[in-house]
Amino acid sequence: MDRLDHDTAAAMLLWQVDLGVTEALLDAPLNRYELAEPVRAPAAPAARVTAEVLPMAAPDPVAEARALAEAAEDLEALRAAMTAYEHCELKRGARNTVFSDGHPAARVMVIGEAPGRDEDTEGRPFVGRAGQLLDRMLAAIGLGRESPDPAQAVYITNVMPWRPPQNRDPLPEEIGMMRPFLERHVALVDPEVLVVMGNAAAQAVLGRGGITRMRGRWGEAWGRPVLPMCHPAYLLRNPENKRDAWADLLSLKARLK
Repeated sequence: MDRLDHDTAAAMLLWQVDLGVTEALLDAPLNRYELAEPVRAPAAPAARVTAEVLPMAAPDPVAEARALAEAAEDLEALRAAMTAYEHCELKRGARNTVFSDGHPAARVMVIGEAPGRDEDTEGRPFVGRAGQLLDRMLAAIGLGRESPDPAQAVYITNVMPWRPPQNRDPLPEEIGMMRPFLERHVALVDPEVLVVMGNAAAQAVLGRGGITRMRGRWGEAWGRPVLPMCHPAYLLRNPENKRDAWADLLSLKARLK
């Protein structure tokens, strides 16, 4: 058969399309298994490779607290670091960050548990009824937060700088995340003696609770002697235990001589 020219072939193709032809077939069946090169189906498009999105690691509140605390070179920097710390939920319900009170060069550093309503309002630790009792207790052995003489002065802070709701006890995880700030606080003040008042303070400093069993028994933490005592709020509820508190105060006075 003579080869068709382009115009003739195009005219014949259009004629077949007009007749309704939809597919082009050979004159005879094709056995594809006899072909030298088997006809393969076109390769499927390569699957799109997407990068695996790994979840971001949750921040470590204790590690962040430690980094902020260690970077503080003085008490004002430590106060600013604690105020900026966002991982403790207690901060969201508190009016003030209760940092400290008293003489920063005092020989004695008193560590309480957490602010109450009065402390949260004023922004100072131990200013409510328990604080007034504490002042009378310290005055009985010649100490006071208002004294200008470091030898007779005390410096006061809390484990928690923010008031827990309904004055509940601080939770272990709350104590844990604020402990680096407390340790740095002690290092910057550099007192001779630590007095820890209440279970939360004993847990944060000495690593154990049970203050009614521990009270009056000297321990050691962060290279300093530590005297555990019952919290003044406990003494207000249990005045019969004031005799034990007086014995603890006399022990503190003897240690300072």
